[in-house]
Formats: sequence, C-alpha cells, structure tokens
Amino acid sequence: MKAQFKYAIISGLYVRGPVFIVVFIMNTVFVILGSLGLLPFAAKVTAVSLGGVAIAVMFAANIIGDVAIANRMFSKPTAYLYALTPEPRWKTLFASVITMAVMDIVTMAIVITEEVWLSLILAGDNILNIVLETMKENAPDVLFGFWYVLLLAAGYLLMMMIILFCVTAKKSIFSNAPASGLLAFLLACGCIYAVNLLSLILVPFGIVERFNIFIILTFTSRMVIPFLVLLTLLEAAGLFFITSKLLEKRVNI
Repeated sequence: MKAQFKYAIISGLYVRGPVFIVVFIMNTVFVILGSLGLLPFAAKVTAVSLGGVAIAVMFAANIIGDVAIANRMFSKPTAYLYALTPEPRWKTLFASVITMAVMDIVTMAIVITEEVWLSLILAGDNILNIVLETMKENAPDVLFGFWYVLLLAAGYLLMMMIILFCVTAKKSIFSNAPASGLLAFLLACGCIYAVNLLSLILVPFGIVERFNIFIILTFTSRMVIPFLVLLTLLEAAGLFFITSKLLEKRVNI
C-alpha cells in the first residue's frame, strides 16, 4: 500500500507541486515584508491581488493533479498496472482518495491563510490586533469553528467520492451501454439528490423547506454540525465501499 501512496503522490505533484512552491514562496515573501512594514501601500494592494489570483491558479492546479491521480485507475497504460496489483482494490482506491483530499485541502488551506494574512496587513496593524483579541475573547467559538472546517473537508471528500463512483460506474456497469456518459451524469444527479434526502435524518435539529424537488434543511442550532460531519463522512464511506466493489469487477480500460 505504501507503493500506491507513493505513485499517487508522484502523479498528483506533477503539476500541483511546482505551482504550490511558486505560490507559497511568493505569498511568504509578501507576508514577511508586509509584517516588517517594508511594503508601501501600493505594494500591499498588489500583494493581495496576486494572492487572490494565486488561489484560483492553485485550485486549477489541484483539479489537474486530481485528474492525473484518477487517470491511474482508468487510463492506459497505468491503469493496467493498477488493475494487476496484488493489493485489494479498496486499498489502492483509499490511497488515491486520501492523497487527493490531503493535497487539495492542505494546499488550499495554506494559500487561503496567506491571502487572509495579506489582507489583514493591508487593513493595518490595528485590524490584526483586533482580530487576535477577538479570537482570545471568543476562544470557545473559535474552537467550535474547527467543526465547520471538518464539515468543509468532509463535504469535499463526499464530492470526490461521488465523482469517482460515477466514473467507475461508467467504466464498469455502463461500459457497454449506449450513452454511458449520459448515464453516469444521471447517476451523479441521483447521488446528489440522495444525499439531499439523507439530510432529513437530522430533521429534529432544524426546519424543513421544500423548493420543487429539492428539500432545504435549515438548522436552528450550531450544535448539529458534529452530527452533520458524521453523516457526511458516513455517506462518503458508503460510496467508497460501493466504488471499491465495482473496481473488483471488470473495468473497461
């Protein structure tokens, strides 16, 4: 399984690695100079603008990196090696999914944090001090904010599993069917709708509103966030299990 992580990391770093290094160095230099008061106002504005562009570039590089990792499972010639490995499919799938998630979340978290820091420097030292003091005074709220971060990560993992599940279905159960791409798209829509319906499990914690075929659940207390994180992770785990079983069957490479 170590080899699967190794190959997934190498595939994911092909584009993502150089882009992240350039973005990280650029933002870090701006943060250091700005923190030392060595940047004039125009340079601070430029730094914030470039940081915003860097977020978009990093996001695009992450998508390209994820596609490269996914291609290992479904595209020639690496897919042959993937299919012939003696490891169970769930292990190789796990290595790919975890590598994609960790790389995406870590790189975006670092880039966004640096952009926020640059924005605070642009706003002035007083604003930065006020933010720090506010965080100290509302430590429990800040701590609870980590649940929102976990929810974001869990939601991203669920989205990734929906995509991988539908691509796997296209290459396996829909491989010989006409319009397999359309069927995979409809399956993705069905997965999203099923996730929407499963949120009704948390009805006791919120208010239900219906908009046509979609159901919106508005939560009245933030204490429900841990349960929402757990539900999202369970949904992602369910799709992971089904996808690994599909990969055990014939996959049309």
